[in-house]
Amino acid sequence: MAPLRWGIISAGKISHDFTNALSTWPKEDHQVVAVSARKLDDAQKFAKLHGIAKAYEGYESLAKDADVDVVYIGAINTTHYEIGMMMLDHGKHVLCEKPLCMNEGQSKRLLAHAKEKNLFLMEAIWSRFFPSYILLKQRIDSGELGEIKEVDVQFGFYLSDVDRLRLKGLGGGTVLDLGVYTIQVILWAFRGAPTKVVAKGQLNEEGVDMEVSAELHFPGGGVAKMQTSGLKKLENKAVIRGSKGTFTLHDFWCPVSLTDIDGSHKEFPLPPAPHSFNFPNSCGLRFEAEETRRCIREGRLESETVPHGESLLIARIQDQIRQQIGVQFPEDAQFKA
Repeated sequence: MAPLRWGIISAGKISHDFTNALSTWPKEDHQVVAVSARKLDDAQKFAKLHGIAKAYEGYESLAKDADVDVVYIGAINTTHYEIGMMMLDHGKHVLCEKPLCMNEGQSKRLLAHAKEKNLFLMEAIWSRFFPSYILLKQRIDSGELGEIKEVDVQFGFYLSDVDRLRLKGLGGGTVLDLGVYTIQVILWAFRGAPTKVVAKGQLNEEGVDMEVSAELHFPGGGVAKMQTSGLKKLENKAVIRGSKGTFTLHDFWCPVSLTDIDGSHKEFPLPPAPHSFNFPNSCGLRFEAEETRRCIREGRLESETVPHGESLLIARIQDQIRQQIGVQFPEDAQFKA
């Protein structure tokens, strides 16, 4: 069977890490055939480093490239919707970095368009494909954790000098950048939508959130507490408490270690890659790439692990949090859910 042929959108840090992680799979399974960036020079440098045959300026040329089966969108948040629509219009399957779009309204339209075009689309919530998350799911499904009572998760780093987080025009704020991770692990544990979301936050002079704390209440009395910060490093772990035990994901957004319900420590090391990575445990991006290949080969339009409905629910919760703390983007008026 021919390899899945990837086009990489944007030549930034996360695209480097994804492409590097992708190269740890056999060439018979995955192949990067093209990269595009806003500046040709950036695309060419990226192509040279990763041994990619084609480098394009702008995204339309890549969209029109008949050799590309699927695209990975690693561009900034505000561009996801427009680029995603363009790629779908040109018959490309899509793996799009989180957050999928700026709000639920955009996400709804993008996902509906993928279905209309009969193409696979997944929000790149890579965390869920790590062996640690798969083990957590097994513990919940088997009943070993009992009824889920509480999830406590924090995610924070000093990021207040990082433009994509700091600036409203780049779709900044911790809810979109970090909150997507905390929300998805809460939903992974509770398996349903919250009945109530209560949030408070601290905004910067741009009017985007630099710190947020929220409680998500679930049917049956379960409560999740999440905290995000771009001002300081937090514990960055997720603790899932059930009626029969506790399960902890360390570095929960990319966990290679966990504390199991019996108190034992388990490790899941990642393979070596040809280049160094920009972000921790980025070799784990390989798992979502393989899920993308599997789904496309099987003719699926969505992944059971990050289904479309879940991406919409995450976007809805993000919208609710932003509404409560007073963070608004131009897209909110333009694309109503």
